[in-house]
Amino acid sequence: MAKGIPPPLKPFNNWPNDAGFDVIHEERAPIELKVSGTIPSYVSGTLYRTGPGGYQVKANCGATFSIDHWFDGFSQNHRFQIIQSGSSESPRVIYNSRRSVDPLIESIRKTGKMAGFSFGQKRDPCVGFFKKIMSMFIPDSHPPKDQANVGVTLSVNPPGLSDVDTSGGQKKGGHASGVQALWAKTDAAQFREIDPETLEPMGLATQTVLHPDLTGTLSAAHAKSDPVTGDIYNYNLALGRQQIYRVFRVSAATGKTEILATITDAPGAYLHSSLITENYFILCVWGAQYAWGGAKIVIEKNLLDAIAPFDPSKKALWYVIDRKHGKGVVAKYECDPFFSFHTVNAWEEPSPTDPSQIDIVADLSIYKNLDVIKRFYFNNIKSSSAGSRDYAGEKRRSCDVFLRRWRLSAVNTASPSEPREAVTVHTAEHDHSCDLPVINPRFLTKPSRYIYGVCDRDMSTFFDGIVKYDSQTHTPTYWSVQGHNPGEPIFVADPEGTEEDDGMLLSVVLDGYEEKSYLLVLDARTMKEVGRASMECVVGFGFHGIYHPQSLEGPGTDI
Repeated sequence: MAKGIPPPLKPFNNWPNDAGFDVIHEERAPIELKVSGTIPSYVSGTLYRTGPGGYQVKANCGATFSIDHWFDGFSQNHRFQIIQSGSSESPRVIYNSRRSVDPLIESIRKTGKMAGFSFGQKRDPCVGFFKKIMSMFIPDSHPPKDQANVGVTLSVNPPGLSDVDTSGGQKKGGHASGVQALWAKTDAAQFREIDPETLEPMGLATQTVLHPDLTGTLSAAHAKSDPVTGDIYNYNLALGRQQIYRVFRVSAATGKTEILATITDAPGAYLHSSLITENYFILCVWGAQYAWGGAKIVIEKNLLDAIAPFDPSKKALWYVIDRKHGKGVVAKYECDPFFSFHTVNAWEEPSPTDPSQIDIVADLSIYKNLDVIKRFYFNNIKSSSAGSRDYAGEKRRSCDVFLRRWRLSAVNTASPSEPREAVTVHTAEHDHSCDLPVINPRFLTKPSRYIYGVCDRDMSTFFDGIVKYDSQTHTPTYWSVQGHNPGEPIFVADPEGTEEDDGMLLSVVLDGYEEKSYLLVLDARTMKEVGRASMECVVGFGFHGIYHPQSLEGPGTDI
């Protein structure tokens, strides 16, 4: 098939996507992109993206070192600056990008191996069990801080980190964009500072700079931001004989951190995200528990192989923490087990059976087991890989995502000592569901109707479209172009909009046939393209992004 000419549409046709996984191209000097169509003026601002930029290194010994799992790819950050140039003109789009792990890549080039811990990198199978056990007592030396691979989510102007200087003593000045600080995060309790304009990687910090008791090594890459106050909420997880979750808040007003609850009766688990409502923080401990209290992480040197097999008999646990009055854990719920990467939204509302009681309604993107984590090995998602064909049939079904809504009843009269049932309200069909879900940010902690995300309808080895799901009518609306793989959509609300779906979606898309990327602008109401900014290069398939409006200053956001 000639480059640039898509084949006829088939149910599964291995859309070419290899170009989106091993990207070595950078644009350190900003370039202007070609804009076609229209981009509404209110979209002016800065879109940042982060995620893997490549996974292979040619070592000096002649061998090629390859990362095994997509989540471990070499972090690269991207900046799309959307500039309003005149009242009657479409905004300009300026782009630059930069890797943040050059010292790590250089170390691999010299040694032919990658030191330290990872998400899913396979280690030498010839290393004996005795040596693995000994490594618990005589651990490998930790790689230098500049080799830390941190690039899953991003925070703009996060509270609590404004006085942390990782630049070697040279404080940075302000930026015209209103982005004073940019930090990358992962599921470890550490942050990487990134220059918000040049994307130059700066130093590292850990959650102990927020509070001395946040000594655990794990956390959620997705912190939660109060849409009114800007306060940030997350957990810190310490593994060991006793697993300890410390739920904390960072005040946007003072920059101070307060521990809201300490949870010791839940198993340590891989929890990528959480939920907040107007009055509560919700930590859901789903079916991704670490084996041996987390000790297996030390042996395996990665998180994936340290997660215990999915146990359908173990309930998922929901901890509801008061976030305004210092009451700690106020309620506990349980339900049949599931796995999730991403929560969507949660809110409080009067119970339909007793208006004096307050229920919590929660939406999540869920999986029925842990199989999806292993699907994201490069050998399973690259279109040219033999392993990708294994995920075109029944094996693929076990990795299907579903949007599910739960109701946590009578939270205002519940007790943490007597768990109640988290009741399933509705589960969307797989073809209507999505991961990397987003909503109109104005509706965070409020009843929301529309969920947007990337869908996987078995037409590709990777995400094959963007879906808008209507949770009232249970109907989907799609944007999809054959051979084009979209990334996470970011919702930009129309400041003059009156409806929940008044706004635009921004997504970075790979045209697999042309092997070029573009910034797509979709009307969130109609799911029709209104404009795009075309590129002459490829942006690697990333994880998450964050949008900062051109006019906004002060405390930023977290996701």
